Amino acid sequence: MNKRSKFVTKDIFKSSIKGAFLKLNPKYMIKNPVMFVVEIGFFICLLLSFFPSLFNDGASNSKVYNILVSIILFITLLFANFAESVAEGRGKAQAESLKKTKKDTMARLILDNGEETFISSNELKKGDIVLVKTGEIIPNDGEIIEGIASIDESAITGESAPVTKESGGDFCSVTGGTLVVSDWIKVKITSEPGESFLDKMISLVEGASRQKTPNEIALNTLLVSLTIIFLIVIITLYPIARYANVRIPISTLIALMVCLIPTTIGALLSAIGIAGMDRVTRFNVIAMSGKAVEACGDVDTMILDKTGTITFGNRLASDFINVDGVNKSDLIDYALISSLKDDTPEGKSTVELARKLGSKIDLEDYKDVTAVEFTASTKMSGVNLNSGVMIRKGSGEAIIKFVKEKGGVIPNDLDSKVEDISKLGGTPLVVCVDDIIYGIIYLKDTVKPGLRQRFERLRKIGIRTIMCTGDNPLTAATIAAEAGVDGYIAECKPEDKIEAIKKEQALGKIVAMTGDGTNDAPALAQADVGIAMNSGTTSAKEAANMVDLDSDPTKILEVIEIGKQLLITRGSLTTFSIANDIAKYFAIIPAIFTLAIPQMKVLNLMNLHSPSSAILSALIFNAIIIPFLIPLAMKGVKYEPMSASKMLGKNMLIYGLGGIICPFIGIKMIDILIFPLLGLLGI
Repeated sequence: MNKRSKFVTKDIFKSSIKGAFLKLNPKYMIKNPVMFVVEIGFFICLLLSFFPSLFNDGASNSKVYNILVSIILFITLLFANFAESVAEGRGKAQAESLKKTKKDTMARLILDNGEETFISSNELKKGDIVLVKTGEIIPNDGEIIEGIASIDESAITGESAPVTKESGGDFCSVTGGTLVVSDWIKVKITSEPGESFLDKMISLVEGASRQKTPNEIALNTLLVSLTIIFLIVIITLYPIARYANVRIPISTLIALMVCLIPTTIGALLSAIGIAGMDRVTRFNVIAMSGKAVEACGDVDTMILDKTGTITFGNRLASDFINVDGVNKSDLIDYALISSLKDDTPEGKSTVELARKLGSKIDLEDYKDVTAVEFTASTKMSGVNLNSGVMIRKGSGEAIIKFVKEKGGVIPNDLDSKVEDISKLGGTPLVVCVDDIIYGIIYLKDTVKPGLRQRFERLRKIGIRTIMCTGDNPLTAATIAAEAGVDGYIAECKPEDKIEAIKKEQALGKIVAMTGDGTNDAPALAQADVGIAMNSGTTSAKEAANMVDLDSDPTKILEVIEIGKQLLITRGSLTTFSIANDIAKYFAIIPAIFTLAIPQMKVLNLMNLHSPSSAILSALIFNAIIIPFLIPLAMKGVKYEPMSASKMLGKNMLIYGLGGIICPFIGIKMIDILIFPLLGLLGI
């Protein structure tokens, strides 16, 4: 998926304009009560445009005035619908690219008698077994039951590098629509036609199954309540004005109502929610619902696996520990030479660390050495020099046996140093040259760079991190301290993860976790936010409410921030919308009552030219502010880690104060521009 696509492409713009008109259908508009009230106001004003004396409240120029109000209200509705259509259009564009991936391919079905037959992928059923060879498309979701193959998942993940999948373990799951680029696999189909992971992705990206989240429903209820309150105020204002001999046109009251109800956030609310899911999707994470994205913003606790999330998972060289009587620089040099032909992560990291620590060995002098491969029986590897010298590295037991056979002496401090490394959860590789032991290569699971800083960012916004590991308590404590997590669970079993999640939830916390194995499925289902790896098992993906297509466990950190950004964006624009109303009070209220109550002129702080220009200026500003805020609703308010109180203060300052000041400037500028035009129209 293209993560850097334009904000609005030409095709999205065209479809959004069309969608803006189609969404004017009252059956659709009623889903957004605030904008539905605006639409009713538009129809009433439109009616008054043709029958200005319908309510016996107009003057000779009311027809033109009513037409202008109708046009502005109509534009307001179009801008609101356009915002939602743009958000949906971005998702639909992604869905179209996914649909191109989903093809009706031919599948090589293996029958019960072992024979093969070709059928359409649409005819496959759950439980069928298919054979997929090099260059063939995997016809549907499934799990590998035999074989090993490199699979190109770029059509779904956007990553060009093939991944290796094999039967057994937690990386046997394959997705329909991906390509086998080498070898062959037998796949047991795990989904029915039309219910594959790709089908679900398309449906979710299109927004067809997007449900309003609890916070969104709560905010919508608040907006409806405010709308009802202002409706009551407007309805009661009419007889009061008549009693005070103030003649207020119905269209003016409708304009007042539209300006006072929270139309700005009402117009953008749905777009903000859709855009939140869109941002997660563009980050190559598929959220099964908007609720999952929003829950990310409320997360209090993160449960993280150590291996693959906090650490690389490969044990890498961390230090060289020499035995008594041996120069450490000699140990470093021989450790490097022993690893020259070792292409494993351990061997490469040993060479890299030795170079970093200042080894002066010239690799050209050792290019012709003979490699000795590691085997399960010898438990060691190394090289033989042309001079006959044998340099080895391996387990303490194997090297001790090797040295003794050559008549060498075992250093007195070797056992204690090997034991110390083992207690820390590291792997000791003893290095010897013929019959002399020089010391130990300390291998350990290395913490990923930058994680300490990222965990610190999470701590600033009140999120607690807990590391789960199967290591002993001493090793767990060492890794936890190095990574900077807030807590850890050592010797952790699958049931311990569930217990930890339940314990946090019992305290009222929202919990997130990642996982990829079948044994992670119960915990993923229990967590409020469960992110499964696309490379993991089908059961893990079905239990989670998010799937990471890139299978990067650390991505949960970014997903949490996207969720936070969604909530901040909604709160910021709500604050801005409600603050807008304050300026509109000072524009419209004096305009309505100044003629009957001259003292009200003191409230005309903007010094607007006339009652008509004041009302129309406020109404125009109310409409045009919506498209100006669409990019912010789509991209989201910039997120910065900080405490809730600081965040509230910042948003109140920027969007609260800005929401008050901006309309004063905007309405005044519009008033200056339209007043001469209104004079020409006789209004």
